[in-house]
Amino acid sequence: MKKIFIAIAIATTLFACQSKPEGTTAEVTDQQTAGEQTGTSYTVDAVNSSLTFIGTKPVGTHTGKMQVSSGTVSILENNISGGNFVIDMSKMEILDKDTNYSYKLVNHLLSAEFFDAAKYPQAKFEITACTPIPNDSTATHKISGNLTLKDSTKNISFPARISVSETEVHATADFVIDRTQWGVHYGNDKSLKDKFIYPEVKIIFDIYAKH
Repeated sequence: MKKIFIAIAIATTLFACQSKPEGTTAEVTDQQTAGEQTGTSYTVDAVNSSLTFIGTKPVGTHTGKMQVSSGTVSILENNISGGNFVIDMSKMEILDKDTNYSYKLVNHLLSAEFFDAAKYPQAKFEITACTPIPNDSTATHKISGNLTLKDSTKNISFPARISVSETEVHATADFVIDRTQWGVHYGNDKSLKDKFIYPEVKIIFDIYAKH
């Protein structure tokens, strides 16, 4: 019985200490002019591309996935000159091990309290710049682009790993954004205590584009 109480106490402590998602915080500025898509055009492979998000609150973590529905990437002199991606908000899935509340959580995230998918069915990302990063073991480029969520557009910059061949472009990155900068404020009040939801959300993408 004593071991059970100890186990419960440890679990409670771990949940209570849940913090905001870890990772590189994306730089956020006002919307910028999109890069001209010159060079060779590649079409985003929606089937094999993925976009994962991680959100946290004091008592737990939720992991989900959104569907990249379309997009293009342009390559000039072995570097990205421009590109855009469209995300279908209605295709959101929850990847939590405990699936009991997945359906309810998806509906909540798609409601007007969060992303209001009925009114804003798509999120968009439009590349404004892609700059090589020399001598970095974790990233090859710095990508900047306009991220549109709901009716708000902000330019974000983050490190990424990009490889280019004659037939494929592959880009991976993970970074943290503050959802309140796009007008998504639900649960962002520490007086809610265990119902408080951290404004920081981790984004992980793995994008393939084919020529």
